[in-house]
Amino acid sequence: MLYTAKNKGYTIRWRLCFLLVSILVLVSHSHGFVVGPVLIRSTAARTATNLLQLQANSGYDTRGDYSNSLKKNERELVYNEVGGDTIGRKPSLFKRLIGRPFKRARRKFFTKAAPQPGTLILVRGGESEWGHNFTFTGWADPDLSKKGVLECEHAGRLLLEAGRQPDIIYTSRLKRAINSAWIIAQEINGCYLPVFKSWRLNERHYGSLTGLCKKQIAKELGQDIVQAWRRSLKARPPPLKKTDPFYPGNDRKYADLTEEQLPLSESLADCMERTRPLWEYRIMRDLRNGNNVMVCAHANTLRGLIKIIDGIGDNEITEVSMPTGIPFVYKFDKKMNPIKPPDDSLTQVHTSGAFLEKPGLLKVALEEEARWIQFVPGVGESTDIAPVAKRMTTLEASLLKLREEREMEKEVENWEKQFKDDPITNDNHVKLMNGDNTVNLDTDEGEFEEDLEWKKKEIKTKKEINTTESSTVTKKSNIVVPHIGPQIDVKKDPVVVLIRHGRTPHNQLALFTGWEDPPLAVDGVEDAKKGGRLLREHGFEFDVVYTSWLTRAIQTAYYVMAELDCQWLPVIKSWRLNERHYGALTGKSKKMVGNIYGEDQLKKWRKGYKIRPPPVSSYSPAYPGNEYHLNNYVKDMRISLSETFFRTIQDRKFALHRKFPKSESLKDTMDRSIPFYTDKIVPEAVANGKRVLISSHENAIRGILMHLCEIPEEHMNGLHLPNGVPLIYNVKRKCISLLDDGSGIDPLEKYDFGSAAEYLFRPCELTEEDFIVEEEEQAAQADLVES
Repeated sequence: MLYTAKNKGYTIRWRLCFLLVSILVLVSHSHGFVVGPVLIRSTAARTATNLLQLQANSGYDTRGDYSNSLKKNERELVYNEVGGDTIGRKPSLFKRLIGRPFKRARRKFFTKAAPQPGTLILVRGGESEWGHNFTFTGWADPDLSKKGVLECEHAGRLLLEAGRQPDIIYTSRLKRAINSAWIIAQEINGCYLPVFKSWRLNERHYGSLTGLCKKQIAKELGQDIVQAWRRSLKARPPPLKKTDPFYPGNDRKYADLTEEQLPLSESLADCMERTRPLWEYRIMRDLRNGNNVMVCAHANTLRGLIKIIDGIGDNEITEVSMPTGIPFVYKFDKKMNPIKPPDDSLTQVHTSGAFLEKPGLLKVALEEEARWIQFVPGVGESTDIAPVAKRMTTLEASLLKLREEREMEKEVENWEKQFKDDPITNDNHVKLMNGDNTVNLDTDEGEFEEDLEWKKKEIKTKKEINTTESSTVTKKSNIVVPHIGPQIDVKKDPVVVLIRHGRTPHNQLALFTGWEDPPLAVDGVEDAKKGGRLLREHGFEFDVVYTSWLTRAIQTAYYVMAELDCQWLPVIKSWRLNERHYGALTGKSKKMVGNIYGEDQLKKWRKGYKIRPPPVSSYSPAYPGNEYHLNNYVKDMRISLSETFFRTIQDRKFALHRKFPKSESLKDTMDRSIPFYTDKIVPEAVANGKRVLISSHENAIRGILMHLCEIPEEHMNGLHLPNGVPLIYNVKRKCISLLDDGSGIDPLEKYDFGSAAEYLFRPCELTEEDFIVEEEEQAAQADLVES
């Protein structure tokens, strides 16, 4: 209806009705009719004198300044946090004012129209190196122990067996949680999953106890005091000093937080309070939209989420524990109320979630296996599936390993029944609802990329071997540009580092890979690690990582970050950084293609800049639109009307489909990678002075280099990129350089960059700083002559 003078009265009445409905929905939301749980605050006075004294010395007054600081602008802070990939974007002001009230009204009054909420999967990360030694860890950042790695692999297999596939992963900024999420993602074939790393999911901060042994502190101060710090809801340990090495303000990963947000010590209540906004404004939103969410975090932050979801009281929450490596699953109704699991489920008291396996069995089974391996030679070899892994899918290998672990757990369970006088013991418990038994746990925690003729030349010297095996001590060295050699300040200056992924089995077999998704080969992992070590030795630091949707590029980015000890960096994945799609050539070798299509046609595809290989069918396994994760996550690709029409008829329901490529020329690849760099990476990161790492594929990187170095299109086929070699783009001087690996060999002699290397390694541009330095040097020389 048009807004004219004739219907002006109708328009005014319609707006008044809309305003009234919006107010009613907002009021009902504020009174709890729509789920919006908040942390329950107890006003009960403490009875223990020592706890009162501790709180007085905690660094925060009794009014709770730290907790109050967590509530300031919490919605905007959560939306603006840069933690990596997300499914949904921050809603616009229009959507928040107009769309949100209607969504709430639809969920309240038209529940059938609302989408079915997704499943929430809570996983406590594996055991850390400090947790193994009974050390207060908190915000300290040790890695997983060997046992912790096995626990995470087992958690991934449990998710596979149960058919629980998350759509997004939330984790903390601590290494042990990030690595746990990574191991689980690999186990479930989910490297592509969006991962959001938030400081709000960090473990509770233990103040000045951080790094101290729990048993030793208990002996010196008494068991009651230590247990009060660990289990009491409101007690805070003594605070850190800002000069302490463990003060978060000294860590680069928290540079985006204000001083008020950085804790010196936390109670359980503080830890749960900072977790709540992430639940309300991000996690719950994803669940309401029908997405399955996995939260891989720490014991106390997960307990905080459980407390909010189930509305557990302050006293009861101390009876809830989270074991390592056992997924705890929640389901919700359309009003976001948790659904009680069946009576025979493995659930805890006061909760509505269910474990995917009885807690405690895996822990004892791993301990028993380690003891047998130690004292009985050859026992560990019986469970090794490596010899047959290459002939099996990830799913088959994972389920076989899970079956072997289950058999081992049954033996442990039988052993426990036979020796009731010596049960599994610990000072922490998970109380299951469907039995009298209590499980004990520890709550702490060539133009085609496949051409092998372009690989790096095998030149090894004694000096190079020593450099490769160097220690983790960072050494600063000059950046080597062939025949030029300028320097940049890698700690301050904006820089873009481009690295081609490590080698894959397809590369080793000379197969056209394209959008197929093989993982890195063993040599490819070493390529990525070597590139990371080289960057570390030269002191490089990054602020953000961009990569493709393909596993080999994501794995390369992960191994580089692991070498740099910066797994907490936000990682942005995009299909625009994918390799060129080779159409019907995908999965075939050059010899096969030559036999099928002829050598002359193969040369045209290889030499041509705009010539596309034969396309694949819409129902071919090589068509990207048949990949669930691409069809589900890609939003910045235009819609295909024909594919949407035919798939809607096939599925007998509306199926929106994107126009995924069925074949690409080299130009097609450039047309998507160059705009992604200029329109996404530059304004978001480079223009803001951020240091950027791009882990991608040869043809996608070629496109970016074509833009940066102004390489003519007729010479693009002459540019070759070796695997795992960092290319350093100096943003100020607008030039590409390589890093000195200590071998004493000219990089242009060691690596084959092809005939277009002359365009790639041009002289750097001079800046105003260079002229100032030159004038200062001339003035200094003149003063020296006069003196």
